Amino acid sequence: MTTPLILRMDRDSVPVEEERPAPDRLISGDPVHRTWNLEDSDGLYCGLWQSTPGKWRVSYVEWEYIRILEGVSVLTDADGHETRLVAGDSWIIRPGFEGTWEVIETTLKDYVIRL
Repeated sequence: MTTPLILRMDRDSVPVEEERPAPDRLISGDPVHRTWNLEDSDGLYCGLWQSTPGKWRVSYVEWEYIRILEGVSVLTDADGHETRLVAGDSWIIRPGFEGTWEVIETTLKDYVIRL
């Protein structure tokens, strides 16, 4: 079987992976992350990610493009600057970003990550 050259971003096409933030990164809540990783090739990852409400520490070593499909989240950098992410928004998070990710309303995003 050959790999298709065009792949639809569809949660039904791959199995879901479920996890929670590491206990040492968790700040509040009990967020559950669900990931549908549709592409994993040579340091490139893309797919869909969903999280229920909660807050945890993040530290990016990768470059990530995101588009918020549903929900509301807030990224806060190490200096306390908040960026609100809402449905319809697109963002790039560059390597070196450190701070927190807080899901206010269950959030679904599509993503492209480059290591």
